[in-house]
Amino acid sequence: MTNIAEARSSFAADDERETVRRIVAGDRSAFELLMRRHNRRLYRLARATLRDAAEAEDALQAAYLSAYRSIARFRGDATLLTWLSRLVLNECYGRLRREARRQNVIPMVDANTHVDIDAMIAQDSDSPEKAAARAELRTLLERKLDELPEAFRVVFVLRSVEEMSVEETAQCLAIPEATVRSRHFRAKSLLRESLAHEIDLAERDVFEFGGAHCDRVVANVLNRLADEDDQPFTCG
Repeated sequence: MTNIAEARSSFAADDERETVRRIVAGDRSAFELLMRRHNRRLYRLARATLRDAAEAEDALQAAYLSAYRSIARFRGDATLLTWLSRLVLNECYGRLRREARRQNVIPMVDANTHVDIDAMIAQDSDSPEKAAARAELRTLLERKLDELPEAFRVVFVLRSVEEMSVEETAQCLAIPEATVRSRHFRAKSLLRESLAHEIDLAERDVFEFGGAHCDRVVANVLNRLADEDDQPFTCG
């Protein structure tokens, strides 16, 4: 008896084949649906690779154009998402190589380096203060993520942000599953170390008391003392 997972997989495969058939036949609405379905995940993949929002958006658009022109050659050996992910990565790597040639530098990333955060931001949004705090934390995490080597950064985004499985990530990146696990573990370790360092630095400024705060308290105390000096002295 076919289990639920197998049934879902079969349905998804049929849906993808129908989507491809419609796109090949010139149905732009089907291609729009395809883009909207995968936009966020593919953008995050490009953003993690290029570390630049505008460049990532351009790369994603170029990859989509390439996909539209070549989708007739899609044979279903992998999922559409995996196929699109590889197109996005190819576009991103091409841009990185061109930039490296322009800068005449050797890329720092070693794709063969062996490297493997839990949800860091709660999803409740019951106050503007919490929303602002999450935005600050997200900005810090994105900045620290940008500092990771590309091999670690891309795996982290696919596994921890997009919650892709080890198998899906391995297929997208064309690397062994063991490499996905080790890079993901290493990426999380590096992020924790970096964030812990930021916390250590921030500890020195916790409940900071200086400047206007200090001036205000001193002034208030002196004013109170002056008021007391004006009061007549009484005994008892």
